[in-house]
Amino acid sequence: MTEPRAPSFWALIPAAGAGRRMGAGRPKQFLTLGSRSVLGHTLGIFLEHPGIRGVVLVLGRDVDPDAVDLPASGGRLFRVAGGEERADSVRNGLDFLAQQAAPDDWVLVHDAARPCLPNEDLERLMHALRDDPVGGLLAAPSTDTMKLADSAGRVERTLDRARVWRALTPQMFRIQALRDALEAAASAGVAITDEASAMEFQGHRPRLVEGSPLNIKITRPEDLETAQLYLLKQNRLRSPT
Repeated sequence: MTEPRAPSFWALIPAAGAGRRMGAGRPKQFLTLGSRSVLGHTLGIFLEHPGIRGVVLVLGRDVDPDAVDLPASGGRLFRVAGGEERADSVRNGLDFLAQQAAPDDWVLVHDAARPCLPNEDLERLMHALRDDPVGGLLAAPSTDTMKLADSAGRVERTLDRARVWRALTPQMFRIQALRDALEAAASAGVAITDEASAMEFQGHRPRLVEGSPLNIKITRPEDLETAQLYLLKQNRLRSPT
């Protein structure tokens, strides 16, 4: 009797954003950290992992792919044109993956501007969710008291800190299930800020897997210095030659 096929793991990196809050004149994912770009560090995390079958990089339509700092991939890196919003770019990447992968394969969607994802977190996420019926995401439990604001900017109520988590990436779901969820949200005109929210819109309850505080998202200029420190701590930062 033939053993059932084990689902493969794929990574999808949406990198079509403009990153206007950086005020750097170019998207934050193309800024330099040591001898590599932010995007180069992020791609390296997945390309260097033996359990990731391939990586789909979604770039803006006006970006010259040949001018982008890309690590060696051994034929495992695929480039796709992005869309207007993040969700559109992810959908484009999933449409491409649907031609390469099985519907029940896993896809790990990760922010291009999160270059400090620890390998241990990636391993933990893949191990924790590989048999999960829904999938889930890396997240960080709140360490602060959280307030819910009203429309006037006043406190409406205090949230239960023990139940509040900050969503991180990667977010890991089955390829076809995530495609269906994003399509349903788009058809309903629902704004999607991350992949988990699309799955939630479909009635699913993604699993939270605790992640490291090192997994920061570079959003403002001061975040670059923090990212350099975190990459040094992980022995992943090479000095320019």
